[in-house]
Amino acid sequence: MDSNGRLNIVIVNYNSYKLTINCINSILNHKICSPEDIIVVDNLSPDDSVVELKRFFESTNLPIKLYQSQVNNGYSSGVNAGAQLADKEFILVLNPDTYFNDNKLNLILDRFDCDNKLGIAGLDLCYPNGERQFAARRFYTIVDILVRRSGPLQKFWPFSKILGRHLMMTEWLVGKPFEADWVMGTGFIIRRSTFNSIGRMNEKYFLYMEDVDLCARVWDAGLKVVCFPNVSLVHDHQRSSAKGFLNNATKRHLKSLLLFWSDYKIPLIIPASRYSLKSKQKRNV
Repeated sequence: MDSNGRLNIVIVNYNSYKLTINCINSILNHKICSPEDIIVVDNLSPDDSVVELKRFFESTNLPIKLYQSQVNNGYSSGVNAGAQLADKEFILVLNPDTYFNDNKLNLILDRFDCDNKLGIAGLDLCYPNGERQFAARRFYTIVDILVRRSGPLQKFWPFSKILGRHLMMTEWLVGKPFEADWVMGTGFIIRRSTFNSIGRMNEKYFLYMEDVDLCARVWDAGLKVVCFPNVSLVHDHQRSSAKGFLNNATKRHLKSLLLFWSDYKIPLIIPASRYSLKSKQKRNV
């Protein structure tokens, strides 16, 4: 089944109009969706993003929706603003630094059609050189967080074993769709009705962990998070949060982790069960 006509695409732009334009071109080249179903949200970029995006849309005569945020309240807020303009059955959320080399989204939409318990579908993210990014993860433990910040030690046992468990490396080897605790928000598909019913993206997360929180609420609603190997999306991104323990990206990530910890339990060693993970607010009701 063709993905065209069934989904809106939401892209949140911040100081990255060249990447956003490249992403849009790949969407149109591979007929992921029609231009009128693409929604670009500019999160108050201080560069020339709005001017350049408008120029691109006008020069190509593309009826792409451009929403200009009056304040930058973070990535979650940007996604929510874009989703409010959506009118299709599904929403595909993409980072601007992504692009498609093919179109296999019908594999995901067919699964949605035959599985009413499918809540979120994660795409198979890879770097431009083809290296897999392992976009499906287990819920964090304290040990996982420490290992992810251990730098070169990740290559050695037992750090490598802990990292492999967190990144669900064994599950990827089968090459078939598999359930994951959460999938990266860089590229995922969700029913618009589900997105609205579970409360959309949590805007208290400015950046990072909003995808973990969203997937936790999907599981809490009795739905599943499934990752689809080989439904690929190229992610042309360097992980700034991994380039040192105290850089700005790392500090923001750790802040978001603490916010998540205020709502959910992060155990020491054994990941929380996706079937029993509840927010502390709900557990206390």
